[in-house]
Amino acid sequence: MEVASYLWLIPLLPLLGAGICGALHLATLKARKANPDASGPSGLAPWVASAAMAGALVFSIVAFLAICPCDENVTKDGDAIESLRSSTWTWISVGTLHFDLTMWLDRLSSVMTLVVTGVGLLIHVYAAGYMKGDKGYAKFFAYLNLFCFAMLMLVLSSNLLGLFIGWEGVGLCSYLLIGFWYEKGWPAEAGQKAFVVNRIGDAFFLVGSFILISVFGTLEMQDIGAQVPAMIDAHGGMLALAALLLFGGACGKSAQLPLFVWLPDAMAGPTPVSALIHAATMVTSGVYMIVRLNPLYAASPGVLLFIGCIAAATAFIAGTTALVQRDLKKVLAYSTVSQLGYMFLGIAAGAWGAAIFHLVTHAFFKALLFLGAGSVIHGMHEEQDMHKMGGLRKHMPRTFVTFVAGAAALSGLPLMSGFFSKDEILAKNFALGGPNYLLWMVGVVTAAITAYYTWRMVALTFFGEERFDAKHVHPHESPLVMTGPLMVLAVLSIVGGAVLGLPHVFGLWHHLLDGWLEPVVLPGNEILSAQTHMHMPLHLSALWEWILLALGSGVALFFAHKGFHDHKRGLAMDESVQGAFPVAHAKLMDAWTIDSTYSRVIVQPVKLLAFVIAVIVDQFAIDGLVNGAGRLASDLGRRGKRLVDGTVSCYGLWIGAAAVILALTWFWRGN
Repeated sequence: MEVASYLWLIPLLPLLGAGICGALHLATLKARKANPDASGPSGLAPWVASAAMAGALVFSIVAFLAICPCDENVTKDGDAIESLRSSTWTWISVGTLHFDLTMWLDRLSSVMTLVVTGVGLLIHVYAAGYMKGDKGYAKFFAYLNLFCFAMLMLVLSSNLLGLFIGWEGVGLCSYLLIGFWYEKGWPAEAGQKAFVVNRIGDAFFLVGSFILISVFGTLEMQDIGAQVPAMIDAHGGMLALAALLLFGGACGKSAQLPLFVWLPDAMAGPTPVSALIHAATMVTSGVYMIVRLNPLYAASPGVLLFIGCIAAATAFIAGTTALVQRDLKKVLAYSTVSQLGYMFLGIAAGAWGAAIFHLVTHAFFKALLFLGAGSVIHGMHEEQDMHKMGGLRKHMPRTFVTFVAGAAALSGLPLMSGFFSKDEILAKNFALGGPNYLLWMVGVVTAAITAYYTWRMVALTFFGEERFDAKHVHPHESPLVMTGPLMVLAVLSIVGGAVLGLPHVFGLWHHLLDGWLEPVVLPGNEILSAQTHMHMPLHLSALWEWILLALGSGVALFFAHKGFHDHKRGLAMDESVQGAFPVAHAKLMDAWTIDSTYSRVIVQPVKLLAFVIAVIVDQFAIDGLVNGAGRLASDLGRRGKRLVDGTVSCYGLWIGAAAVILALTWFWRGN
């Protein structure tokens, strides 16, 4: 059987795992009704869910190897196999429009499937320890598997309609996972917030898709990319509008201004959820979608510049907000928003490969940091406030070492994975010149901020005096089922960047990821230079490459050192900054008041309007009219009932009265 026929198994295995875990949850509930102390079969759920992800990973690797350039991977005609396409299911057929469900794996989607299934498997294994003992143990793994199914559908679908199915699926599953502990109240509110904000972005996505249908007559992404050059002259404005609207959808999923406010609140979910959503899956879907449609965006240089401005502003605002946060997970959440801004900065420069490179390395080190934060919270008995931590390195040595590896990668220390991917994006913007110089400068400033808050986080958590109540809190290392995935991700965070994307100036080996993605993104580059007359990034000389690498290294080392030494002895620096700049500190704690402004200007008026409609319009007006009509009919019936008491004399009286009325009527008409 051909490898392409197995593509459907990549998303369907997690779907099957979700169904089995759901059945285990129902069986557990049934067992607990009979005996409240019964554990039921929920303990099988992590095994089932992890096996499903492992199977999806195996098939992803098989599919990846099937399109690797080698003598074995050729067609009958001797051509190299560059992509795999599964059997097609016709879904919608209306007139000339035909929408099919097809699994399509090429070099770009192969990278994404490996990241989603690989990192997803590690998170599933970690969750087996983190969620142990939770009453919704099996249900949690059902949701995790369902989330991965939706993400894989998004990645593997050949057209925008199939992608949108996965797009909506991850939105639904994020609502379920963020609000998993809904009994606490605020997780349910956070889930609702994520769901509503993403629906705003989805509306933009749909309108952009409708425009593409009107222009191209299809939503097949490969066909759209091939037709873009012929459509630029006649439909350039429509293409730009479609690209802009689709970017609006990406702002929702990938948390860019002005729709980033849902992501920090997503910390209300269990930590494995934070790692899954914030590292390798949902929040990167907008980046993937734009890179997949790179010919469309390459044909719209104005849209790319707009994307760059939004990305730079998002990266800076989220980075400065992370500087003052006390909640360990919120620091990482705002860091994710900022790093997503870097990915879009790569897109703004037409550096599609660099954007995907940072997506991959970010999946490694951000999953590591979130899971490491979960290990800290687990060992601290659910405490998340860094001001109540300190000195934890001796209590949690494995967590400490792996967390530091993730911090080094995030802050862009030399030779770490984040160093190579971040600096490549900055170098591409520098080389492009023009307005991108300003984007490059904002990126450098944000890199300094990132290094500072990252090592502030490390210092407050693991160094200095112990600020927790030792009588009630007893920090301890997490079990191997949790720290094992941390070790794997730590290795990837350290060496992943050098293996996948070593700069050419090093002269050791080629940039593997760029070379792998070149057949997918090269058409976009050609359109960018030939059709829109927008010059491509200049090829930097070796001297300039070394200068930029040295600048990036110096910025990261200096601000990492400063962030660590300002906070390694405790809370003095935080207290000093808050005391000296109380207003600025309060605004940064509130994400530049963007979220609270939304609440004051939009949410509260909408709630007031809803209250007015519900109470005045609905209850008093609509319900009043309906209920009043009912009461009127009832009153008329009661009054009419009094006129007829059922006696012969009463009936005789009414018969006589009727006879008189008829006689008078006859007399009147006769005259």
